Amino acid sequence: MKYLVLIPDGAADYPIPELGGMTPFEAAEKPTLDALAREAEVGTVSNVPAHMVPESDTANLAILSYDPTVYSKGRSPLEAMSMGLTMKEGDIAFRCNVVTVSEDGDCYEDKIMLDHSADEITTAEAAELVKALEEAFGTDSRTFYPGVSYRHCMIWNDPPAYTDFERPHDHLGHGVRDIMPPEPYATLVRKSYEVLNHHPINEARRARGLRPANSIWLWSPGAKPALSSFKEKWGLDATVISAVDLIKGIGICAEMESVDVEGATGNYKTNYKGKADAAIDAFRRGKDLVYVHVEAPDECGHRAELENKVLSIGLISEKILKPVTEYLAASGEPYAVMLLPDHPTPICRRTHTLDAVPYLIWRSDRKADGVECFCEKTAAAKEQYLPSGYRLMDKLIRG
Repeated sequence: MKYLVLIPDGAADYPIPELGGMTPFEAAEKPTLDALAREAEVGTVSNVPAHMVPESDTANLAILSYDPTVYSKGRSPLEAMSMGLTMKEGDIAFRCNVVTVSEDGDCYEDKIMLDHSADEITTAEAAELVKALEEAFGTDSRTFYPGVSYRHCMIWNDPPAYTDFERPHDHLGHGVRDIMPPEPYATLVRKSYEVLNHHPINEARRARGLRPANSIWLWSPGAKPALSSFKEKWGLDATVISAVDLIKGIGICAEMESVDVEGATGNYKTNYKGKADAAIDAFRRGKDLVYVHVEAPDECGHRAELENKVLSIGLISEKILKPVTEYLAASGEPYAVMLLPDHPTPICRRTHTLDAVPYLIWRSDRKADGVECFCEKTAAAKEQYLPSGYRLMDKLIRG
């Protein structure tokens, strides 16, 4: 049996007036997904426990069968692992976004969080900014590492006391005064503005009509997690395909193969065909389970890009799900498909929520009484609710 797990990150949403009361799932042109849904087990699942923050690390750990109450240690260490960084005893990793804050006000605390991604700054531009941060603030115990686009990492050995910091994408359009991290982290954030605001990279971005990445924002600190091997746990040789360091890091920590796809961006312009080709290649090479994660709907939710969120769901269905399932069907071997968002990222909220998400499990050797249109409403109507997402993989593999 082969298994395809497809995650349209953040695709779940609420009914939207501009869509006539439909959600993006309902509005999307997704014939392949809806065809599977008619013969699939369909229900709803909560991937994030109610007392935890609905982050992608927590939710994807759950989907991969790791209880987040045990294994979730913050997303930053997972991202550090995917970047090939070695974390030693006492190291704490921090996500270090380069963000856009307003330039007015008498002090940093008067500024507004305008964009958590600085107009999705390019990786090459951001690398120059992170280099400047390392020159300004790096020490023997504290290092800044460049990642992808706006997502970077700071590792601090034996750092000052910290708590859960506020996530920048939760406060778009709002002032930063009430969400500043504790000292001395707040001082780093303030001083980063002095280093970055008039950096040549940002002056060039302004000249092109783009937002400057004029500050850092630190969040999601954590120590290196210890995941058990996915293969030892399930007896399946697995591959993870994602443009997001966090998801790659989970795969690496779980001893799964991680495959990079050229042109995979993390936004709605990602290389859908490349991800499908990579999944097919993994199955052709003998992999038993392929976990394909697509960030596009989540980024559209954060940026309140309704049209692009609807578009991305349709592209996931027709550019990834369709060719991969066609390949599996032609192989003649039994296969199963599990598709679900990790969490909702509603357009009206522009951040993650704790609501349950719809899921489907389709099997080539066992048809079920499914739904005509795969969406939040039809999934909820099936009245099949799984309160613990980390048990969903057992449902897929063991039935």
